[in-house]
Amino acid sequence: DYCGPTIPIVNARTVEFRPAQVFVAVMGATNYTYAEATLSQGLEDWIMSHVRCFEFLGGVPELVIPDNLKSGVTKACRYEPDLNPTYQQLAEHYDTTVIPARPYKPKDKAKAEVGVQIVERWIMARLRHETFFSFKQLNQRISDLLEDLNNRQMKKHPGSRSSQFIAIDKPALKPLPQTVYQYTFVKKVRVHIDYHVEVEKHYYSVPYALVRQKLEAHICGQQVKVYHQGKLV
Repeated sequence: DYCGPTIPIVNARTVEFRPAQVFVAVMGATNYTYAEATLSQGLEDWIMSHVRCFEFLGGVPELVIPDNLKSGVTKACRYEPDLNPTYQQLAEHYDTTVIPARPYKPKDKAKAEVGVQIVERWIMARLRHETFFSFKQLNQRISDLLEDLNNRQMKKHPGSRSSQFIAIDKPALKPLPQTVYQYTFVKKVRVHIDYHVEVEKHYYSVPYALVRQKLEAHICGQQVKVYHQGKLV
């Protein structure tokens, strides 16, 4: 989830500032917490925050339970939410399952709700009098305070979040995939009568037998791949 408050990043030349969003993820059993600042809550920032979170954990959880953020969930539904295809592709790459919280059911992601409050109280509040001129500088400070938060002695449980994570959560994580994830924007396209599909105002030919079919275009860097029913065409 994202924190409600933001942190300003100041442009040293113009003295203008832009608000940084703060992404928060929490492990289910141990409350081990991850946080970072990004430019927006847009799709690419949302996806890449997951990637950096998995790297921070050193593994991948069985389930990811996010809020019904528009970047991740195309259609919120109590029983069958429709994931953004780019988010679904990320889940497939990391061999995990995304189950968004039900609308108006904050208890479905209670750990994240509490984690957001803790990050706001123990990290963001301590940064409110500091000035940051870059995301790198801000994220370094967040990382320092996050380490302090995770190593802090817990009141209701023995040890710290870090020690509990090493003992309970970490052994249950799946290993990171061998191939490094590259941000891939996934777009559903329909084949025109001239057997071309349109991607970002550019046209690409596909086998003519797929005329009028719905396909998936995967855009990664300067490469476009088109799939029909999971098969590269």
